[in-house]
Amino acid sequence: MSAAKGLLRDKVVLITGAAQGIGRETAVLAAEQGADLILADRSEIVEETAQAAQAAAQAERRELSVATVLADLETWDGAQKTAAAAGDIDVCINAVGGTIWAKPYDLYEPERIDAEIRRSLFPTLWMCRAVLPRMKERGAGTIVNVSSVATRGVNRVPYSAAKGGVNALTASLAMESAPAGVRVVATAPGGTEAPARRIRRGPGAQTEQEKAWFSEVVAQTVESSYLKRYGTLAEQAWPLVLLASDVASYINGTVLPVGGGDQG
Repeated sequence: MSAAKGLLRDKVVLITGAAQGIGRETAVLAAEQGADLILADRSEIVEETAQAAQAAAQAERRELSVATVLADLETWDGAQKTAAAAGDIDVCINAVGGTIWAKPYDLYEPERIDAEIRRSLFPTLWMCRAVLPRMKERGAGTIVNVSSVATRGVNRVPYSAAKGGVNALTASLAMESAPAGVRVVATAPGGTEAPARRIRRGPGAQTEQEKAWFSEVVAQTVESSYLKRYGTLAEQAWPLVLLASDVASYINGTVLPVGGGDQG
């Protein structure tokens, strides 16, 4: 998957949730594709992503400008800090999020519902708000949000609701911001194979019942994919980079499903 070259040449790209998973993979690919980077996360291992991006740029025989920002993007203060540190950017890719628990909705504790929404909606909501004024002032910019095909799925209704909010945010903000020259788009990843998370989203399944509920999520995710498998990190990163690039300049307000046929 390396045929394209220079899709993000001369672009300054801010990527949130860059320490691991889709965010990290997208950062490395963006470096290969010519971008300079600001990488944000609340974990210090985002520095390792910066190093991996440097190595990718060196392999392409180019110099890379890369900076990191440590911030809690579940908060407005964290989003403001990140936007201020990033300065003028061409692209903001919002990759923070991920389901924490898996269980039937009527068994979710209220505080866990709140936590799921704060994890998977507010970082995107806050970052869009934080970067938008400068993009509008400059008359250009692209925001690429990471949603999920799990807007339809079992045992994670709060997460589904949060990602449904990301979809609505993407569509409405695109309509509102287009006159100012700002595009807003999103991808909706399906199940994605990735290395074990070094920073866990939550405690994980503790009981046999919790393990069974999580297994139901996996089974439904695979079954909903026409290809009957999880995707790879590269298969998620490439659509994000494509939508961030000028190749996609006439795509706006769209949520692109990347779930092997699952439309979410």
